[in-house]
Formats: sequence, C-alpha cells, structure tokens
Amino acid sequence: MRIDLLTREYPPHVYGGAGVHVVGLGEVLRRTLDVRVHCFEGPRDEPGVRGYDVPAGLAGANSALGTLGVDLEMVAGVAAPGEDGTTTDLVHSHTWYANMAGHLASLLLDVPHVVTAHSLEPLRPWKAEQLGGGYALSGWAERTAYEGAAAVIAVSGGMREDILRCYPALDPDRVHVVHNGIDLDAWVRPTGPEDLARDAATLARFGIDPDRPTVVFVGRITRQKGLPYLLRACAGLPPEVQVVLVAGAPDTPGIAAEVTGLVEGLAATRSGVVWIDQMLPREDVVAVLSAATVFACPSVYEPLGIVNLEAMAVGVPVVGTATGGIPEVVVDGETGWLVPIDQVTDGTGTPTDPDRFVADLTAALTSATADPARAAAFGAASRRRVEEHFTWEAVAARTVEIYRSLV
Repeated sequence: MRIDLLTREYPPHVYGGAGVHVVGLGEVLRRTLDVRVHCFEGPRDEPGVRGYDVPAGLAGANSALGTLGVDLEMVAGVAAPGEDGTTTDLVHSHTWYANMAGHLASLLLDVPHVVTAHSLEPLRPWKAEQLGGGYALSGWAERTAYEGAAAVIAVSGGMREDILRCYPALDPDRVHVVHNGIDLDAWVRPTGPEDLARDAATLARFGIDPDRPTVVFVGRITRQKGLPYLLRACAGLPPEVQVVLVAGAPDTPGIAAEVTGLVEGLAATRSGVVWIDQMLPREDVVAVLSAATVFACPSVYEPLGIVNLEAMAVGVPVVGTATGGIPEVVVDGETGWLVPIDQVTDGTGTPTDPDRFVADLTAALTSATADPARAAAFGAASRRRVEEHFTWEAVAARTVEIYRSLV
C-alpha cells in the first residue's frame, strides 16, 4: 500500500507537534508501507520526500494564498506516478496548511483522504493577527477538508469533542482518536559520563544552575501556549526557584513585545530567570529538561501536547492546565499537577478569571518545587506512563487499522 503524507513541517524545518508527529509516524509506517512525504519549504535530499516552494507568482502575497499555491503543487506531485510507476492508495494530511492538498488530491485521484487534527482554526482566533483576511481562507480550507475526508483522526478525546462541536456536519463515526506518540530512545535522561558531561556544559553555556529547584517551559511564543500567564505566576514563586524558558518563534510582534516585557519585569525582581529565545536541538532540550524539577505547560488550548510527553519521557513531572488533551496525558497526583481553568466560549481559551488561574498556577508550581523527592517520584511515574501508553509503534498500528478500513 502506498501512502502519501502531506505536511507543512518536515526536517530540517520542524516547529511544533505536528512536524514531530509526521516524523515519528512516518518512521514506523515505512517498516510495512510505501510512504511518500510531501512538505513545504523547498526541495529535500531524503529519498521519498518531496518539498515545494511557494509559486513565484504568489511570493509576497497573503501567506494563506501562498499556502494554497503550495497545496496545488503538492496535488500535482501526488498525482504524478513514482519512479517505480506506483500511484497513491491514500493521502493523509496534517494541519490546515496541507489539508486542501489532501482534499483536492482525493477528488482528483479518487482515493481516500485522512486528516489528522493537531489543532482547529475556529479555536485559534488570535491567528487573525497573523493572517488577516487569510484567516477566513484557512478556516474555509480546514472545514472543507474535514467535511470531505474519509476519516478524521483526533490526537485526543478532548480534541474529538472539539472537532464535532466545531464541525457538526461531520459523521461522528468518521472521527477516530489516536493519541500522539514519543520516541522513547530520543527522549531519555542521560546517565553515561560523556552524556552527563555534555549536559553539564550545555547548562553552563546557558547560565542554568543545576542545584536550584527549577521550573522549565519549552514552546513557541503563541497565545495558545499561555506563556504570559506563566510569567505572571512565576512572580509569586519562592525566591530560590529558577525559571528557565526555552521560548522562541513569536507569532506576532505584539505577543513578542508582551513576553519580552514580562520576562524583563520578572528578571528585575528575582534571580535565576533564564530565557533562551530560540528553539534548541533535541539534545540541548534534553539537557535543560534533565535539570528541571517540574515542567510547566500553561496552555489555554492544547489538543494533546507532545511537549508534555517529551518532558515526561525524560522523567520530569508536569504542571499543566486541565484543558484539551492535557488531562489524558498528565495524571493529577501521580505524574504531575493539573491546574483548573474555566474558559470563555469565544474560541480564545481565555480564562474567565485570569487572576485565579495565575494564582492556581503559582500554587501548583510552588508545591512541585517545594518537595523535590515527591517531584522525582512523579517524574519516574511519568516515564512509566509514556512507555506504557504513548509509543509511535502503538500510534502507527492504530493508524494503519484506519488506512486498511478505507482502502
């Protein structure tokens, strides 16, 4: 069976969970299937992978138009027979950026289209800041693809509920839950002398004190990740607690300025505020996570949160918002702490009582950092949980079941 995976993100250009998902899933699928990958941001050298640039005539246009231009190029690429003469049996798209390519390829070639839902455009209205009128196009593309798909995969039960609420025309029987996965060998706490020495050098390079209780955040600077709430919460932490932020790629100048102001304000009142304003290679992230007492996930919108799986795989407990798919990953009182949140229903995920949410975040992080022994026990339980429930082999097996039901 030949499967064509359609995605915006693919190495070396991976920015978030959707890209991590495609890489992890594709690696396992290749063991039993003929997998071709179509992605954005130009040609790749990897066999079976084809990258596309924005068509020259759309360069400089609204970014949503450029996306749709790449989608059309992808459709042509999928439709062309491979060097071995094969044609696709099924197309599987990831995020709205590639959903329209999947939808059109399905119509053109009369093959099933599977969509994996990593997020939903109606629940990210702040993207209007980025895309302007293009946000209306991204929403249209997503809705059209979802309603036309042979199957929609939600990365959590919470995400499935969101899909059916946002797109009530969808037949619930076509919406399946397949959790995200984690590469257990890639995300593991180092123990060997050479690895420990390398990690110590990494911490020294960034100015991280391995002997202080430490809260770590890793993520893009975007509204859904809730970083401003975390920064306000950290102002109330005990003075000995170190705060490490691996946070870059801001969505807009506005949120970049807001986060910069909050970090500067926090650093003016306490020591041990470390901001690494770039997305690091995996081995550096593992080093930073290994120094953490607790990982913070203050998201106001999170379909599942691969970043939580990565921290848990390294043996770090999580303080996470009780929203979206996070409660399906973090077990309150066992692998971490869930922070309650009541949210407005306008799609922004904004807490109805932001001050209460911030106070509850502060309380959970204080509890986590005050008892390192308990945090370590929760971290060990976290590693066991991802080993038992979130491997890419399990994700791929369930995904192949869906493929075979359609082909």
